[in-house]
Amino acid sequence: MGLELVYVLIYWVSSNGDFAIGFFNRLDQYSVGIRFNSDSIPISKQTVVWVAGADLMVGNKSYFQLTQNGELVLFDSTKGVIAWTSKTRNSSVASAVLLDNGNLALLNKKKDIVWQSFDTPSDTLLPGQNLSVHQMLRAASKNSVSSYYSLCMDVSGQLQLRWESNKTYWISGSPSQSILRVMLSSEGSLHLLDQRSKSVWSVFGEDHNDSDVKFRFLRLDVDGNLRLYSWHEVEASRSWRSVWQAVGNQCNVFATCDLCGICVFNASGSPVCRCPFTSTMESNSKCLVPYRQECESGSSMITYEHTFLYGIYPSNDIVLQTSLQQCKSLCQEDPLCTAVTFTNDETAQCRVKKTQYVTGHSDPSLSSISFVKSCSDPIAVLPTPTSSSSSHHDTLPKELNRFCIPCLIGVASGTFLAFVVIQFGIGFCIYKRIKYIRKNAALAYMGPNSKGLVILSYPEIKDFTGNFKHQIGPMMFKGMLPNQRPVAVKELKVTVEERKFRSVASKIGNIYHRNLVKLEGYCCEPGHRFLVYEFAKNGSLGKFIEDPKMCKRLTWRKRMEICLTVARAISYLHTECREFISHGNLKCENVVLDENLEAKVSEFGLGRGHDEVFNSGGAAERDVRDYGKMMVELVTGRQEADDVCEWAYEEWVGGQAERVADERIGGVNSDELERSLRISFWCLQADERMRPSMGEVIKVLEGTLTVDPPPPPFVCRSPSEEEESLESDSEL
Repeated sequence: MGLELVYVLIYWVSSNGDFAIGFFNRLDQYSVGIRFNSDSIPISKQTVVWVAGADLMVGNKSYFQLTQNGELVLFDSTKGVIAWTSKTRNSSVASAVLLDNGNLALLNKKKDIVWQSFDTPSDTLLPGQNLSVHQMLRAASKNSVSSYYSLCMDVSGQLQLRWESNKTYWISGSPSQSILRVMLSSEGSLHLLDQRSKSVWSVFGEDHNDSDVKFRFLRLDVDGNLRLYSWHEVEASRSWRSVWQAVGNQCNVFATCDLCGICVFNASGSPVCRCPFTSTMESNSKCLVPYRQECESGSSMITYEHTFLYGIYPSNDIVLQTSLQQCKSLCQEDPLCTAVTFTNDETAQCRVKKTQYVTGHSDPSLSSISFVKSCSDPIAVLPTPTSSSSSHHDTLPKELNRFCIPCLIGVASGTFLAFVVIQFGIGFCIYKRIKYIRKNAALAYMGPNSKGLVILSYPEIKDFTGNFKHQIGPMMFKGMLPNQRPVAVKELKVTVEERKFRSVASKIGNIYHRNLVKLEGYCCEPGHRFLVYEFAKNGSLGKFIEDPKMCKRLTWRKRMEICLTVARAISYLHTECREFISHGNLKCENVVLDENLEAKVSEFGLGRGHDEVFNSGGAAERDVRDYGKMMVELVTGRQEADDVCEWAYEEWVGGQAERVADERIGGVNSDELERSLRISFWCLQADERMRPSMGEVIKVLEGTLTVDPPPPPFVCRSPSEEEESLESDSEL
């Protein structure tokens, strides 16, 4: 195999046509990489997913080949040296293949993998690719210097985003010595797996399990944020869409605004960098650190409210316990101090920065106050007269000389006063507007009709959620009503027409059951669809299961109780409402736990088409199947959907039912375990006609109805096989 970079670029394509490897242009030089190659993806959007040597670039007329001694080599013709090698010399390599999953592999004569690109990732993970301890993803560089951002898994078993090697700004899950690797699934979820390939932490993209999505990848982007992307085929726009990101507010990524700058997260969802250091000596000055400038007039402290600053070199600030005023004075009196940040989260702390490089972020939710040292404005004085003009100057009336300075002061004072009045007027209008919104919202929730479904505007939704500050799940945000009652606000990415959306929301809002999350209100405006639910303090059942510590609170008795209450909630939707309602997307993430760990089913009626929600044909059976999956996950403590269901069935058939129960808890009742596994496998039958109703599920869990051993649930029998089975049963 050999690829040569001349004037025509040659690519080597995988057998399914989805991936290709070859040279690509990068910063006026070239790199060798693997990219998407599918006909469904335009050339301009065929993203590169692996680069040989990561940031490595070579000149024109370089080549990439598999040598006779079994080594992949990238030769830089410009420098006349081997720039990169697979280091597989004398490893019995016989061939190379670009697999259909995007993995470049070197094979021996037995077709065993000797080396593979999946083991040397650059900035991207593909579905099925693992990231183990001592491996890392490093973000692509904005310039010729290697990027500072990396993703790695430390010895404590946590996935971490880092800036350089010592500043961690995002951590996944809880510490665990058993975690061995990270894997991206083809269904759109990211998992931390232990020695038994059991998921101990996971996150899911917005389109998780969407069968229409064919291509996905996880990438550590140039801006230091980790994102999961999916390729979406939409008539209006075919593009890669981010369906999950590690850091919700980009301003929380360390050094987003580089060496000097305050990051402000605006309403459009993109960060804006503003320079905190300004020079009054020049009108178009660069972002300079004040104490490095020559300030003849001395320095002053500029106040930035709701702003948190931090030093970069070094990244660790000096932290002192002082008052706000002492913190400010301390920096002003210290010639080496650049800026300070004062915080008072139960303990008053002054963070002193004595570094040339200071950056940070600003957000209305932050209670911290920062002070930045800056040059004071020079004092306005008359020009010093020269010898040639002194005689003329002396002939001017003394009254005119005395009048000049007060005149300047008066003009400056008038201008300043007008500016203050205008700013005050603008601020007052904004204040009145916010107060008006809050007042209307308060009347809606506290008035005589407060028990009904409330229709909200988009500004009210933004106000309740603090501009979507606290994200508690995929497209889910915590909000606070004017009466200090917390709510959960769900954003819907749907294109359903307004009339139909209002109809569905109205029907859901009229439903009440102790184990269904109550819909409090909704927002239906062009481009904005939100549902406002009652808030559950302990979050989703899925998060509880995946957390090694929290899961222990879910005892065997509590898990059986949750199975029963969820079954009752779904049965209520199917049979006790005025119209049949399908949940449509039942899973552990859509079951929440209140302060007493009592389960409540959320987001019912939203999982599939709105017409199907209120149509019992086939929808009830799909809810039963989803319930069976959820039940197996709750019993086993694993959340790998179909895989864990098949594993659990094989263990149960082999007489090893006790091995299925979550080993992190004790007190498992063997009779209840047997009963719950049997009914869950009946719920999972491929032939939906064989699945029980939710009413039957309730009776089995309550112990008032016996249940026979189920047939293999993942095989759909033909009608002739079913008739033969019935005939043999009748003969018996």
